[in-house]
Amino acid sequence: MQRFRDAMLLAVGVGFFIFQARPTPIYAASNRVASIAGAEFQVDLPPSSATPEKPGAGTSAKPGAEAYAHHCAICHGDQRQGLLPSFPPLLGIKHQMTDPQIIAFVHNGKGRMPGFPNLQGDEMTALLRYLGSPALSVTETASAENSNAAAIHSSGLVDAGKSLFQQNCAFCHGRDAMGGETGPDLTRSKLVLSDVAGDKIGEVVRDGRPEKKMPSFNFSPQEVLSLAAFVHDQEAKASSKKGGRRGVDVADLQTGNAELGKQYFNGAGTCAKCHSATGDLAGIASRYQGLQLEERMLYPRGATSRVTVTLPSGEKVVGTLAYLDEFVVGLRDSSGTYRSWPVGHVKYLVDSPVEAHVALFPKYTDADVHNLMAYMQTLR
Repeated sequence: MQRFRDAMLLAVGVGFFIFQARPTPIYAASNRVASIAGAEFQVDLPPSSATPEKPGAGTSAKPGAEAYAHHCAICHGDQRQGLLPSFPPLLGIKHQMTDPQIIAFVHNGKGRMPGFPNLQGDEMTALLRYLGSPALSVTETASAENSNAAAIHSSGLVDAGKSLFQQNCAFCHGRDAMGGETGPDLTRSKLVLSDVAGDKIGEVVRDGRPEKKMPSFNFSPQEVLSLAAFVHDQEAKASSKKGGRRGVDVADLQTGNAELGKQYFNGAGTCAKCHSATGDLAGIASRYQGLQLEERMLYPRGATSRVTVTLPSGEKVVGTLAYLDEFVVGLRDSSGTYRSWPVGHVKYLVDSPVEAHVALFPKYTDADVHNLMAYMQTLR
């Protein structure tokens, strides 16, 4: 493994030494490079495929930290902080998932995350323990949570809530609670405005909203109180800003002509070639409202793409595109198995229906968008 790493250093030249000063990321990255050295590979290297560095050489001596650095850090960050918007933070993950759920997720993977079925036994146990350990700021928060709530200054509650929010909620709702890629702006929420000391926020946090794909969280009453304090603090800050709208109301997007939008859908927009008002789009306006609906109409994030990979032997492998960058193309085949190859060793063809939406961007007029949106809002 050391010889392989040295060879890589010589091959890419002096620039790579910038990263050599960060042992943990290089440890994770070098294993990834090793895994793509063959024509077809498994991204989840077994622990025996790499020799851990000695304590003090840059890799943590704790088995859980080593397992995290080996398998997870390259995507989720050295300190479990996540790499937004692509990879969520793992700090506080045990508020969202039980140990069996985490194990199943790690073994099977999901979406762009590959499965790691070889992560078993003591290594998995150590990883679970590490994922449940707090970061320094959370440790400080925990000591405050053990104090009497009445004795904690409000700013302390806000700070504690900010830490919890950014670990568990920011991926969807944004770091400032003003909305993210999938979650709404909480500073404009009617529920937040009617909340008193977390009575309504706590119910949503503990129960989740499965119909909107929001998970439930196992927070203590004190943690819910601190979360509510942070959200209310952000709402107060947003309200104090004069002369600026912070978002888009549903009424702002109801100005078009639904009948003209239907004509565009079935005609010039060519939407009916892929979609049906009584099929895949039936009830879509009940599932999404306002800006969220318009964003999905213009550019549907998360739309699946099909990919055909042609191997050097001529064999074709077809599946759902799971990962693609300048180095690797990965798919899930009909059995759900994740397979991946270096892009330089294979040929691949991606069939991405979402590209039809992109092709419409330069063709839309303002009237087209407003009318199409008006029509989409009738599909309930």
